[in-house]
Amino acid sequence: MDLVLIRHPEVAIEAGVCYGQTDVPLKRHAHESADALKARMNALNVPACADGWHTSPLQRCASLAHALSANAHIDARLSEMHFGAWEGRAWDTIDRALIDAWATDIDHARPHGGESLAQFADRVVKWFEDTCADRDEAVHVIAHAGVVRVLAAHLLGIARDNALQWPLDFGAIAWFRRVRGTWLLMRWNA
Repeated sequence: MDLVLIRHPEVAIEAGVCYGQTDVPLKRHAHESADALKARMNALNVPACADGWHTSPLQRCASLAHALSANAHIDARLSEMHFGAWEGRAWDTIDRALIDAWATDIDHARPHGGESLAQFADRVVKWFEDTCADRDEAVHVIAHAGVVRVLAAHLLGIARDNALQWPLDFGAIAWFRRVRGTWLLMRWNA
């Protein structure tokens, strides 16, 4: 089985703003991004999407999924982490002591009042278990950087806080393949 995760393309919001579950639009039209993504997937020999794209309901993901296929499977569990009171704020305006408190216990702290990393990861992994556990055919997903990184950590059996540091560009492909019960990383940030 192949799991193909695509981070949404660049968004129309200032750099340095915390936008987790804030519903922001794409910077470019979704059809332009879809055409570029299809070409890149073909060049990398990524398996074709057979039964439609799974996606977060947030427009930066869902608009691309709809541009790629008439059959989009919307699931709120694929939404980015909820950052509570930090949503829509520039990171450099958030009290540094709160960010430090969060970093001290990244899995469980919630100084913003939103989700903890553990809560976020539980919801994303639940989506994976419900959707991918018993499948042989490829699953394709348009999601957020946090979702892709949490799934990477889960599939590869590494610490989430390590995977959170991995670079992941807008529109990047992360491709995983299950071989004899073990997940292999085929491509990262492609």
